[in-house]
Amino acid sequence: MTDVIQLDGVEKVFEVRRKNGRRLRRERKQVRAVDGITFSVPRGEMVGYIGPNGAGKSTTIKMLTGILTPSGGQVRVAGLDPSRERTRLARRIGVVFGQRTTLWWDLPLYDSYRLAHRMYRIPDDRFRANLDRCVELLDLGELLDVPVRQLSLGQRMRGDIAAALLHDPEVLYLDEPTIGLDVVSKAKVRTFLRDLNKERGTTVLLTTHDLTDIEQLCERVMVIDHGRLVYDGALAGLHEVGGSERTLVVDLERELAPIELADARVVKVEGPRQWLAFPASASAAPLVAKIAERYPLVDLSVREPDIESVIARMYADRGLH
Repeated sequence: MTDVIQLDGVEKVFEVRRKNGRRLRRERKQVRAVDGITFSVPRGEMVGYIGPNGAGKSTTIKMLTGILTPSGGQVRVAGLDPSRERTRLARRIGVVFGQRTTLWWDLPLYDSYRLAHRMYRIPDDRFRANLDRCVELLDLGELLDVPVRQLSLGQRMRGDIAAALLHDPEVLYLDEPTIGLDVVSKAKVRTFLRDLNKERGTTVLLTTHDLTDIEQLCERVMVIDHGRLVYDGALAGLHEVGGSERTLVVDLERELAPIELADARVVKVEGPRQWLAFPASASAAPLVAKIAERYPLVDLSVREPDIESVIARMYADRGLH
């Protein structure tokens, strides 16, 4: 497959001014937000790009879209240099930046889509087909006449995703696409993105703090921390490297002694509720079956490890700083 995204030794250095103690003069200091990143993404692949806050994810995305110019190295997206050919590239990419909307704040949602229609010069039949598909699958029908400022965060996120796809981009950058969504809406968005990738071969680079997004959408995950790429591979491999754990929260009919299972350990007990930790790379199904067979089970849930804890454990095990 052809690589649609290519980064080779990419760096981004910002110069900031800070006060130096009691001196009136501010000192200049360089902050290396991205530090020599190299990776490529084949056409049609869905990749998770994750890391703690301040790791360099957003800076990378901004260089990939042409908003920022690299301080060093080379970036290519769809064969173009983003910072030098930003206008040409804009017609070939779609972007959803988490808390920042591309929709017009005071206009009804549909008017924002009409503006995108004109701005990208989308043929009428193509625009109608894409809009109808997005409206149906993202459940936007009742929202088209609502001013964007009156939409909830979850509604606006779905609106932004639709806006980013009206011109059939080859590459889609998503920053926290399921933030603010309820369980049902999250499932709809994930199904929509999975079908989009399968049917149209859209390349997707996904940044998120929700590991369930990664598990259900991406076979490959890249981890960035302190501006450096520290992992590139399967999610299961990341869990194995970091020794991360999932948590099974079990509600019993009554208070009992800690549950005893060979494949999990009890980390907390509060009355009839118990928390059991088990390897994140393992399936919860066998544990659930054993507990249901041996204990008076009322309810249970599985909690995924957060990104920060996975990376922290990985660093601790490797002795990294």
